[in-house]
Amino acid sequence: MKFRKFTILAITVLSSLMMATPSFASEFNFAVTPKPSENQLDKQKTYFDLLLAPNQEDTLTVDLRNDTDKEVVVEAQIHSATTNGNGVIEYSKNEIKADKTLKYDIKNYVEAPEEIILKPQSAAEYKVKIHMPNEKFAGIIAGGITFKEKKADQTSESSDKSGKGLAIKNEYSYVVALLMRQTTENGDPDLKLLSASPDQRNARNVIQGNLQNPNATYLNQLATKTTITKKGSSEALYTDEQSEMQMAPNSNFNLSVPLKGDRLKAGKYTMKIDAYGQKDQKGSYPFQAKGSQKEENYRYHWSLEKDFEIKADVAKKLNDSDVTIKKDYTWIYILIGVLLLLVIILFLIWRKKKNDQKASV
Repeated sequence: MKFRKFTILAITVLSSLMMATPSFASEFNFAVTPKPSENQLDKQKTYFDLLLAPNQEDTLTVDLRNDTDKEVVVEAQIHSATTNGNGVIEYSKNEIKADKTLKYDIKNYVEAPEEIILKPQSAAEYKVKIHMPNEKFAGIIAGGITFKEKKADQTSESSDKSGKGLAIKNEYSYVVALLMRQTTENGDPDLKLLSASPDQRNARNVIQGNLQNPNATYLNQLATKTTITKKGSSEALYTDEQSEMQMAPNSNFNLSVPLKGDRLKAGKYTMKIDAYGQKDQKGSYPFQAKGSQKEENYRYHWSLEKDFEIKADVAKKLNDSDVTIKKDYTWIYILIGVLLLLVIILFLIWRKKKNDQKASV
């Protein structure tokens, strides 16, 4: 009997856990399927990669399907490709500022509706009219089309007496890359170290080097080995290696070197980066990335260097907000000790005066 009760209880608990598990299968209420264009370089690709002549136009088609029993409003946004702080290319809207070298912003060469309504159990075609700039250039105009369901803000309020609620908003979107080029010979990428400075990522101190790819072509399989030294010294204070990164054409991002709990110290420093790009068996630059089992050849190599300074006030501000740095309360202990000593001295003076008064009576 006890075994039966335990079995029933176990089944009940497991069932409740299964019901509480979130399901992501139904998060999208619509489907997206790009149709290959006649100007598509490779019609097997699931994104648009177009070869066009100067000033040539094309109309792209994306099939949208709604298999639900309710009407779905789909928003569409088009943005240039950028590179985020992890060395990953983003094709959707974000807070990353466009690089100064970006000459052709894809938004200026695309015409498309900002939203489309899908009736229940229906399909529709989303049309994107594009045109190539009216001048010759060797490079890639890179961006993406983001499709997202338009929903009213939903707020889930808790039932506490304070009336304060927690707003949770999950957004899911489809992103279709859109590349436009005039030639398959798109030139070589480049890499520059624009600046170096202290900062924070996830409330932890880092030294950031702003890397820029100023050319209109992708920088693939980027690997870096970074060293931070005191200016004029060869002794490495911090080192870091990263690999399998990628940069969008005409973009920049901040490569971060973690300090792993160390306090920033005011002074003058130098950041040195050995960077490798595009794995190639015939490449002239061998490099074994951290965690890799073997050395590989790369087509491109850059040796970059930038001096920078950490100001005392900046170091203090960042150190105070770094969650991994143990706070130094020495000055508080000293202050408490001084106050205690002062109290003892005052007490001894008071007692001496009191004893002197008694002796004089």
